[in-house]
Amino acid sequence: MSGYKFAAGNTVCRLPKLRLNQPKFAIETWWLTDNFAYEHKVPTEFYIQAVERSVILYISQDKQAQLLKAFPVIERYFRFVYQRAYAAAQKRIKFLFSLLKEAFYFHAVKNHPEFIQRVPQYLIASYLGFTPEYLSEIRKRLIS
Repeated sequence: MSGYKFAAGNTVCRLPKLRLNQPKFAIETWWLTDNFAYEHKVPTEFYIQAVERSVILYISQDKQAQLLKAFPVIERYFRFVYQRAYAAAQKRIKFLFSLLKEAFYFHAVKNHPEFIQRVPQYLIASYLGFTPEYLSEIRKRLIS
């Protein structure tokens, strides 16, 4: 997988053969890639699924290298992209192991309402490590 930039829409990156896996989401202006496959130039095990009508831009590793050589300031931009992605992954792992499941969901609702509104509930459940049925129970308790 090479680098993908999301110009419009909402997508999810998932491992194909797993029923309940931890998807990675991308919305407008975000980047998404399989970093291991990208760095090692091997085929990815992931696929990208559009959750809504999307515009996805693609850049190969070779083209990205040419771009960075021609415009060195863009390397700083990509460094920030990777730093934010790494920090978000660390935070998610922390929340997975330190918050109760309901608290994890409420944190997501409070801090990422754009995902809650735009992403199907079964994908939110998968992202949070829940079954869709458990997420439905949490949502019912929230309403009542």
